[in-house]
Amino acid sequence: MTRTRRGRLVRLAIAQAAPVFLDGPRTVAKAVALTGAAGRRGVSVLAFPETFVPGYPFFVDEGVFGRFDHAPSKEAWRLLLANSIEIPSAATRALGAAARRARCAVAIGVNERSGRSVFNALLVFDAAGRLAVHHRKLVPTHGERLVWKPGDARGLVLADTAAGPLGGLVCWEHWMPAPRQALHDAGERVHAALWPQVRDAHALASRHYAFEGRAFVLAAGAVLRRSDLRGGVDWSTLAPHAPDPILAGGSVIYGPRGAVLAGPAGDEETLLVADADPDDADREAIDLDAAGHYSRPDLFRLEIDRGREDRVTRRGEAAPPSSGGRSRKRRGVRRARSRRASRRPRRR
Repeated sequence: MTRTRRGRLVRLAIAQAAPVFLDGPRTVAKAVALTGAAGRRGVSVLAFPETFVPGYPFFVDEGVFGRFDHAPSKEAWRLLLANSIEIPSAATRALGAAARRARCAVAIGVNERSGRSVFNALLVFDAAGRLAVHHRKLVPTHGERLVWKPGDARGLVLADTAAGPLGGLVCWEHWMPAPRQALHDAGERVHAALWPQVRDAHALASRHYAFEGRAFVLAAGAVLRRSDLRGGVDWSTLAPHAPDPILAGGSVIYGPRGAVLAGPAGDEETLLVADADPDDADREAIDLDAAGHYSRPDLFRLEIDRGREDRVTRRGEAAPPSSGGRSRKRRGVRRARSRRASRRPRRR
């Protein structure tokens, strides 16, 4: 890899691949192998598609899934739940270890199991193998709401990588202005845009994000064919109108002004690679910096609640502490008490 005048080039890549559909352990093993292959090619940042582990539940949009007392829907849900991963778990330890061995930051989409609920999660492991970002998709779209719980803003943070600070969003979050601005404000330079597949509108949103955020964007899509579907589910009933391929890849890598650096890929499994100068993200901010000189903080404010509640609170039981800190109400009470104390006359 050559060197630039100000620094070295870094290699960005997308693992456009098919999961071992609805088989969590085997899909994790495949992700580990693909991460190793990327590391051997000198990749610094690698992105996988949305819910790669154990696959995107494409059947939610078939209009059949979720019918009351519908046996194929129940079995598909059971398999998805059983093969989703808990965080932390042996699966996340394996993914982190693969990132560490490859010396590569890895952004991967997973179905996250929490009790008997499932979240659409984006995980980022840094090159040391640490889980640096755990983001849950904020709003499942349309039929997805039968599968995933809504997420939160705790994961709108960045991971340090050789290419610069890395963040990510999932699918239609790229049409939500507030999460985009949160990552711009955080200082993002590399962005993982995770999609089931990268259709025209998805590519447009990803390219817009690159231009708006002056960031490198890895728009990652999966491939999935009818022959990849797992047995045990009556797919002819559950997904009678699914095309083949079901998911057609289309991954693409954009530069920080929206230029195409690699792709778009076709509908085959591939490692899509682009070499980039990380300093380009700062060079292109000369005329547009959505978090700086092209913002108006005197007029607009973005408030983010980074709390996460994972446990039911029952009557008479204290509420679990929020990872986002004290609640606004509690902070307000504390501030009010402080003001009252400051007005009391001091005792001599």
